[in-house]
Amino acid sequence: MCLQQPVGVGANHASTSTSREGEVSRGEDLEKEAEEWRLHPKFEREEVTVTRLEETFSLIGMVSAWLELDSPESGIRYDSELALRQELAYATYLDVRTVVLPPPRNRAHAADYARSINAILNDTFGSYMQIAIRIPVSEVERGTGSPSGLLAGRECGGLKSPQIVLSPGSIGGEEEEGGLDSAWEMWDVIRTVCGYNARLSIVLDLSPPFPLRPGAMDRWSAEPIRHLFLPATSFIPNAKGYPVLAKATQVFLKEVMQFLPIVILSKTQANLHGAGGSKGYAEYIRFLEKTSRPLQAMRTEGTLESFASTYMDRVQAPLQPLMDNLQSSTYAIFERDPVKYERYEEAVFQALQARGQKPTVLCVAGAGRGPLIARTYKAIQRCSLGRTTLYAIEKNPNALVTLQERNTLEWNGAVTLFFGDMRSVELPEKIDILISELLGSFGDNELSPECLDGAQRFLKEDGISIPSFYTAHVAPLSSSKLYNEVLHQTVGDETKNAETPYVVMFQATNVLSGEGGGVRGICGTKVQECWSFEHPRRDLFVDARGLPFSNTHNTRSAHLTFHIPHSGVLHGLAGYFEAHLYGDVSLSIHPETKAQKSNNMLSWFPFYFPLKDPLYLPANAELDVHLWRMTSRQKVWYEWYAESFLPAPTPTTSVMGYITPQTPNTPRQGSITPVRPPRPSPMLDASPSVEGPASFMDLGGGGELSRVKIGQTSLHNPGGRSSWIGL
Repeated sequence: MCLQQPVGVGANHASTSTSREGEVSRGEDLEKEAEEWRLHPKFEREEVTVTRLEETFSLIGMVSAWLELDSPESGIRYDSELALRQELAYATYLDVRTVVLPPPRNRAHAADYARSINAILNDTFGSYMQIAIRIPVSEVERGTGSPSGLLAGRECGGLKSPQIVLSPGSIGGEEEEGGLDSAWEMWDVIRTVCGYNARLSIVLDLSPPFPLRPGAMDRWSAEPIRHLFLPATSFIPNAKGYPVLAKATQVFLKEVMQFLPIVILSKTQANLHGAGGSKGYAEYIRFLEKTSRPLQAMRTEGTLESFASTYMDRVQAPLQPLMDNLQSSTYAIFERDPVKYERYEEAVFQALQARGQKPTVLCVAGAGRGPLIARTYKAIQRCSLGRTTLYAIEKNPNALVTLQERNTLEWNGAVTLFFGDMRSVELPEKIDILISELLGSFGDNELSPECLDGAQRFLKEDGISIPSFYTAHVAPLSSSKLYNEVLHQTVGDETKNAETPYVVMFQATNVLSGEGGGVRGICGTKVQECWSFEHPRRDLFVDARGLPFSNTHNTRSAHLTFHIPHSGVLHGLAGYFEAHLYGDVSLSIHPETKAQKSNNMLSWFPFYFPLKDPLYLPANAELDVHLWRMTSRQKVWYEWYAESFLPAPTPTTSVMGYITPQTPNTPRQGSITPVRPPRPSPMLDASPSVEGPASFMDLGGGGELSRVKIGQTSLHNPGGRSSWIGL
């Protein structure tokens, strides 16, 4: 790539001549050369480091670091873009597949930087080339200096670790509003202007100082990190002098190893550490890779991560088992889950134990190819109690053949099979235990409530349903990868795709919400419950056949408020469920309870409600999520909507922009105290000093906190126009 600055770029910084005539002549010559270069840009042999095609295999190109696409001076920006195009054209000529661009440095001109990158991505040349933007994670420093508003940066073996600068006064000039994380803000500007282009990715620069604020690095896990930049200066010596990373950097690196990033090491031959030599850095990175729990879980047979490794961040339409007859291969995938069926067997065993020596009639509703029957049969054999009768219902005529064969070969004809929909089939007698596996990733999304409403007529007055109770939960989610997955689908139109809930195994995602009540103290937990369903439901009005008159009792709605501790972009809602089977046996894909209730369960990936347009959320914002489960005679569907707010003080009295304290301790009633109300910046990242309401309440004496609306989404899937589940 280009190493030298072409003539004309930054020519205004040329040294002056002692002679005025010489200065004028030199200036004219430079301008002429610059214009010639702008018209016909070309390299000389000594200006490039690579010349032959065979040298570029697996090569990552580094674009010249002096380019200033976000310079305050338009002339420098223009010439920098021309120089960048020249370098990328040469990289395309040599078939270089990935190039790393210098980082944005000037927040005020991040849009200029983004516009240039977008123009390049939309050009026809190099349409296969991946553009990686180098983004530093270190905290922003406030500078006063150069014309471009840049600090010199820290030297890292030929590559400087950049420092992003906010010009004084860019956010009001108040020193107490320091600590801004402008790096992520600028990345958000770039990828938004570029329309979340799939060819755009991040080289995350882990140069020191590493951010230590809790949660400050979580947002990067939802971004397309394909490379990590680690200069030798990021390492510290251990007791024996070998290079190691600080604890916080280790934790982050082990977490992102699951994304399989390429690690770019720099200045490894500078002898900065007493032991290990130049190879010690790479050996240490390999050690971290071997101790990365997420990565090793993906490589360990029998874990959920291993099972789902080929499904990570891939959106899949949920099954419609009530409308469709599943293929045998689909059944086979779900039957690979030993955890779910072990939990079901234990629940049936406990239910049988509770009945003692009483004769017991059991029914498996929705038997599929028979895994639940097999576990129920095994639980019956474990009990060796009173007489038992086992029925099974299945509506798929093809699966019924498999059931008949297994009943003959495995269950000794102990199961009485019924063909048909459980809502219309008739059994010869009332049953004691109804067993079903109709749950979806959101609990009710595969119509378990509707199916079990129709099957509960089989139960005796004291009958048991397994499961007996389940709840749906949501959390606000950020993931540029999932947004791209939904946006760039080849099937369906953009609106329909963005209004369809999906089943996804989350990987490159970040839950934006935090624990605690937020600034106003009224927000809920990180993951919040939407609604629940219980079976059997004893309060239903039913007809002569025992079926509900309508399905209106299965509609639900939820209005939830989340605290957003760090700025981020909302791309959708993550959905989970928890189910109580019987006794102390439960199932869960809830991120906070799944390890305790059903660890490594494979059958359900989380649910995902996408957004058509991303919603930016500043730090300390409040997010209101509205979710509805709607129904008609023919279908069930979900609708969802979100709006964002910023907490703001509401003083009881305000004169000329100042707050009048109204507390009993005010020395003189009516006196005006010049206390400026806080102005929370949307760019301000959360810190421990603003986690609670005291930061606001102390300012006005009697001021109360209200909130200001700052954004909203559209209503998604109204009337089930894009997605629904058929009854």
